[in-house]
Amino acid sequence: MKQLFLFLKQLEENNNREWFQNNKNRYLAAKKTYEDFIGEIIQGISSFDPDIAGVQVKDTVFRIYRDVRFSHDKQPYKTHMGAFIARGGKMNPRGGYYVHIQPGQSLFAGGIWCPDATLLKALRQDVYDNIEEFKSIIEDPSFAMYFTMDGDKLKKVPSTFPKDSPHAEWLKFKSYTAVNYVSDDLFYKDDAVKRSVERLKLLMPLNRFLNFTVDESIQK
Repeated sequence: MKQLFLFLKQLEENNNREWFQNNKNRYLAAKKTYEDFIGEIIQGISSFDPDIAGVQVKDTVFRIYRDVRFSHDKQPYKTHMGAFIARGGKMNPRGGYYVHIQPGQSLFAGGIWCPDATLLKALRQDVYDNIEEFKSIIEDPSFAMYFTMDGDKLKKVPSTFPKDSPHAEWLKFKSYTAVNYVSDDLFYKDDAVKRSVERLKLLMPLNRFLNFTVDESIQK
């Protein structure tokens, strides 16, 4: 894993096609290291979340190549490696488990990021209708020790909810995601997979809560 981090650090310093092509073999080796790691993570998550059983690595890992067509930032490559582990793969609307490796900015995350308008409306409604269950998940000491709900919010409470609701802040979210930033050192240890899976397991109740709404929305 140290070679993976070293490659990403040097890519950040040399984010251009010439350097990347000259170091293509190093990239392929780093990519394989990451994919092998994610494969073990999938196996570990499958032991407690049956939704993940059968998920293939290739369906979870994001490409390192950036789409620069509509971006002011023309750097051609991402300086991290990421995988979103969910039933149906990374483009599925379901909540899942995200593993992000980037020197100095590595993290674990889970939940649902940037749902479409229909699903977001349904998620907000279910949070409102089941606020005590939702709060019991995100305020559980084991969860709250590591994860915080993170993401952009509306400035005002959506018009379908009471403006003076004591739970208004939870209704303003544009995504329902939880994040835990971690030290790069975690990935250098021999038990990195075990420790990662243990951390990601804390996200299962949140994903289960959110995916209940996803499944209901699909059935309608």
